[in-house]
This record gives sequence, C-alpha cells and structure tokens, in this order.
Amino acid sequence: MAEGLARARFGPRLLVQSAGSVPSVVNPLAVAVMAELDIDISRQWSKHVDTIEPAGVGTVVTLCADEVCPAVLADATALHWALPDPAGGSGPEADRLVRFRRTRDEIARRLAQLDL
Repeated sequence: MAEGLARARFGPRLLVQSAGSVPSVVNPLAVAVMAELDIDISRQWSKHVDTIEPAGVGTVVTLCADEVCPAVLADATALHWALPDPAGGSGPEADRLVRFRRTRDEIARRLAQLDL
C-alpha cells in the first residue's frame, strides 16, 4: 500500500521502491482498499530489500512494528513509522478491511507531511 500511495502522491518526480525483509504476496485486501482510492496495486509484487539498488536512495521509510525491520542504508535518511501489520490477526473480512483502511489512511497522512 505504501508503494502505491507514494507513487500516487509523488508521481514521476521520485523513484519509489518498496521491499521488505520477508517478502510474501500482495494481500488481496490491500488491493481492495487501495482500489477504493482508485489506486491499482494489483500489478505490484512483494520484493526483498536486497533487490533495491542502494545508489540514489535518499530516504528510507520502514513500516515494521512487530516484524523484523530491514537494515537502513547508511547514506539514506531513515524514517521509522511503526505501524501494525494490517494482515495480522483474524476475524471477519469486514474487520480485516477496517484494519487495512486504517493503515492505508495513516500511511497517506504521513506521506502528506513529507517534504520530498
């Protein structure tokens, strides 16, 4: 979601790359809540942080709260937004969608405050 939100916010003026320490799949609920904002992340895929070329990375935002955070590049500005993983937990789909929307909206709020 963060990649899709950042691409929508900053457009082509910033190279946006997203990766994690334990990549898996893009959660269908993430795709659904992003579609509510007319942002299509259905073609995104989960990547490992080792696939990111460090040259030219100016800012790294980590979103991990309970999971392992990837190492931050020494020359990059590091921002840590400890947000709970919306995929964590169980319950009815309606409750899980609420968690995804809450995380989506918090990421969007924080991106809006960045001066990049």
